Amino acid sequence: MKLEGSCHCQAVKFQVSAYAPCPYLRCYCSICRKTAGGGGYAINLGGWAKTLEVSGEEHISVYHARKDGVESPMERRFCSKCGSALWGWDPRWPELVHPFASAIDTALPQPPESIHIMIDHKAEWVPIEGGPEDRRFEEYPDQSLEEWHSAHGLSNLASPKPDTE
Repeated sequence: MKLEGSCHCQAVKFQVSAYAPCPYLRCYCSICRKTAGGGGYAINLGGWAKTLEVSGEEHISVYHARKDGVESPMERRFCSKCGSALWGWDPRWPELVHPFASAIDTALPQPPESIHIMIDHKAEWVPIEGGPEDRRFEEYPDQSLEEWHSAHGLSNLASPKPDTE
């Protein structure tokens, strides 16, 4: 599925082919919450880095979070003009890019459930809202983005992996 996104001030626009476009995974860690979360959590999608096209790249800044004094290799991209969180990219998985659902302008599919992760790290003021079918994890979930989409019959939404050559 092709996703189109932008920052709030429209200085940055992007598109990417997604292998995991359904916004189901809510992360409550302090990094996601403070850099991109509006409800006390952030929702990341999965795309192919090779397909990422950006206009307004000169307005993008990069943030590397620190945890326990160690800098994360994850590059969190945001608009330097309006502060909108755009996507994350990690050199440990260079073929992937993770756009924030909040930056996507394309209509996204409705998830059949939400998975709440890193709930041991959520802020006290944040309620965990959701349906009775939603699952919760103190830390990481038991499935990858791709596995979850496949298990829910949503693989037909995925863009095929681009050629690596």
